[in-house]
Amino acid sequence: MNASTAHRPANPLTIFLAGLQAGMIGICWMLAWLGASAAAQRRSFWTAENLMASIFHGDTAIRRDFGFSTLSGLALYLLVYSLLGAIFASAIRNRFTGLGSVLLGVFFSLGWYYLWFRALGQTVMPLVWLLHAERSTAFGHLIFGGLIARFPAYLPAETLPPPTSPASPENEAPVEPGAGLD
Repeated sequence: MNASTAHRPANPLTIFLAGLQAGMIGICWMLAWLGASAAAQRRSFWTAENLMASIFHGDTAIRRDFGFSTLSGLALYLLVYSLLGAIFASAIRNRFTGLGSVLLGVFFSLGWYYLWFRALGQTVMPLVWLLHAERSTAFGHLIFGGLIARFPAYLPAETLPPPTSPASPENEAPVEPGAGLD
């Protein structure tokens, strides 16, 4: 094996950072879904972020448009869900197949949805618990879960094993000297 095809296992920090990146991308897509679904229901695109901002600003954060308080809700979403992606990646590493990772990501994110919006929501953030769109938010968590499972795509190339193809020298049968020279 030469130096160009050598790989080294990813260290925990690299996996954590890849999960952080996958979580950031996942929450951006989830928030885009939440905004689009809110707009389709004739509510503000920023409803989810304004609801999350109510943790810091109370009922004054509930508004129809983008406001200064919306930034705190957006920041909370980005921070918490990026960290969730990093925790997920650190926990599963490369122990599962692609489909297994996606299923675990979906279960992980739906478990977080029920913990955050159902169990903790009633006491810590009652406005979010009462006013969030349940189906849209649950589907957004499905999107998030599917995307955090893609964290290996964000690992540096040298930490991934080289791809093997049917034509690669490792998969060819050895040829005996003089064979085929009849």
